[in-house]
Amino acid sequence: MKKIIDVCCGSKMFYFDKNNPNVLFQDIRELHTTLCDGRKLDIQPDVMADFTNMPYPNKSFKMVIFDPPHLFRIGDNSWMAKKYGKLPDNWKEKLFKAFNECWRILDNCGVLIFKWNEQQIKLSTILKICPFKPICGNRAKGSKTVFLIFMKL
Repeated sequence: MKKIIDVCCGSKMFYFDKNNPNVLFQDIRELHTTLCDGRKLDIQPDVMADFTNMPYPNKSFKMVIFDPPHLFRIGDNSWMAKKYGKLPDNWKEKLFKAFNECWRILDNCGVLIFKWNEQQIKLSTILKICPFKPICGNRAKGSKTVFLIFMKL
């Protein structure tokens, strides 16, 4: 079994190697389309599953990568929704469940990497939802994108 999971991989934009053999790529959707600018978009996970209810035993992975959709005020068929996904109306409850589920499948001393973009929802709001505290994080100067690292100690 692979020791790293990306629970909402999308089109794997995060990766240098989109076929990394050490990563189990999961998403709730599969999509093959062409965006309005002509670029192809392929979302083809290894496993299709909801990050709030994953089909893995407790403590299955040494690393969990969690880069959920971060927009909720976008059209369902917009290119942004196709590319990044869209948060549902009950996004606070959904993200709370997702954090807990990521923690459940994370092994002891495992690392959770969380990526968030503050375009519509501030990180401070997300940290109020998250049931555990990050060890460290990073934001490039002037960027709305934040990376947080958690460790299950």
